[in-house]
Amino acid sequence: MSGHAIEARIYAEDPAKNFLPSIGLLRHLRQPAASAHVRVDSGVRQGDEVSMHYDPMIAKLIVWDQDRSRAIRRLQQALAEFQVYGVTANVGFLAAVAAHPAFAAADIDTSFIDCHAADLFPEPGKASDRVLALACLDVLLRRGAEAAASAAVSADPGSPWHRTDGWRLNSDNHHGLVFFDGGERVTVTAHYRPDGFLLELPHGQLLVCGSIDDNGDLCADLGGVRSRATVLRRGLELTVISGGHSHILLLEDSGAQSTEQEGGGGRLTAPMPGKIVALLVSAGQQVERGDALVILEAMKMEHTITAPAAGKVVSLPFKVGDIVNDGVDLLVFEVLEEVE
Repeated sequence: MSGHAIEARIYAEDPAKNFLPSIGLLRHLRQPAASAHVRVDSGVRQGDEVSMHYDPMIAKLIVWDQDRSRAIRRLQQALAEFQVYGVTANVGFLAAVAAHPAFAAADIDTSFIDCHAADLFPEPGKASDRVLALACLDVLLRRGAEAAASAAVSADPGSPWHRTDGWRLNSDNHHGLVFFDGGERVTVTAHYRPDGFLLELPHGQLLVCGSIDDNGDLCADLGGVRSRATVLRRGLELTVISGGHSHILLLEDSGAQSTEQEGGGGRLTAPMPGKIVALLVSAGQQVERGDALVILEAMKMEHTITAPAAGKVVSLPFKVGDIVNDGVDLLVFEVLEEVE
């Protein structure tokens, strides 16, 4: 026998809800690289489904080093590199255990979780300036890349309509980004600079720059401090993963809002993942333009889906309480021809 090893079991479960299993699609799964110190035993891959029919274990993470303290540091680093998205996982909880002084001291018994619950199950906090900066930088870089790609195939690549640098006549180049953090609306103003962006964040200004690598990861410089993050997008929902922690933000889509106002109607598809909390119509019912049809709850906010025109509700494929993905049709709607 040589050294010290620790195994951590990565489960699709919600520690905050008494470790209830979480089912769904593994939309993103990234494991730490195998080495002489790290091994990952797993029977699932990205794109697989965690169903109710099987044990929700995703992987066994095993670390080794010469003694316990070094093995714990290996475990902390490996957990920081483990990314699971699509289902709720216990990675953050395991990281909290591995970082706890009592665990480091091997002061462990069957009451460990109950005794240290306040440390292991912290109340979810607001997004830090760092998380907001990473989200903003990712959005701005991707918008710039999309504009450049569009200009490259355009008949007029020099057209000002392809610009994303916030240019304004006789004014500082800037752009406002609005996020919903839980139920709170947060605005960040990005001023364009030759070497990046100057962000006006809730707790001060920060000069940021960066790039997106071939794996889609964000390589950022936040006020001179280098950082890496993975920003996963699902509709308007952004999940910022960095250093073993994740935070979900909802990006306000001003383009969608203006289209909705100009067109005068609502959307019949889910704008983001959420839960059906109310069906305000029934199949066969005729409605007028602007009538409320469905209420979707997402990010602790309710979104009302309204009729885009006078029409008839043909069918309702979901029921109250159902969880839906972004982009799915919430109902089948038939527009009635206007009688002149």
